[in-house]
Amino acid sequence: MNTLTEGELQLSLPVGARGRCFDDPATHGLTHCMKAVDFIVETADRIWFIEFKDPEHSRAGERSREVFLHDFRSGRLDNDLKTKYRDSWLYEHAQGRLAKPVHFAVLIACSTLTAAELLNRTEALRCQLPLRGPGGRAWPVPHVAGCAVMNMGTWNRYMQNMPVTRLVPGQAASQGQVPAQSRPA
Repeated sequence: MNTLTEGELQLSLPVGARGRCFDDPATHGLTHCMKAVDFIVETADRIWFIEFKDPEHSRAGERSREVFLHDFRSGRLDNDLKTKYRDSWLYEHAQGRLAKPVHFAVLIACSTLTAAELLNRTEALRCQLPLRGPGGRAWPVPHVAGCAVMNMGTWNRYMQNMPVTRLVPGQAASQGQVPAQSRPA
């Protein structure tokens, strides 16, 4: 099974899916002026833009967790996520690589988030992307088919074909796996 790794989080790809790290300067080439989602995964019927945020990684201090959670709960993080999606979509569209519907999946690896908080952020992100065009109508040319903000529990429940696991610090290197940041596209 192919995997993509970001820090201590590992995404397992389903058979037949193609995935790549997208936020690597060597892969993307325009990170100096465009933001990028962490991964782009193509399955038989759709393209996934995937962003991981991990406030519970082993090197995170209590203060950085608190700041992250404040930014998440206040909606401050939404702007960053919106920009990452839009810039990634523009880049891939300009490259002619968006022949399938694009879905945006955001993993916030934080065990204390509630279903209500995740739903709040999902709805806010849908409005900011925006999922619907002027007057609430569908866009003539859709640029996002769907989006969701999940924690690891909801991710693994709803994205069973692409589960995420937390690695023990240093595990990726000890298993001979290459972190996504240094993998070629």
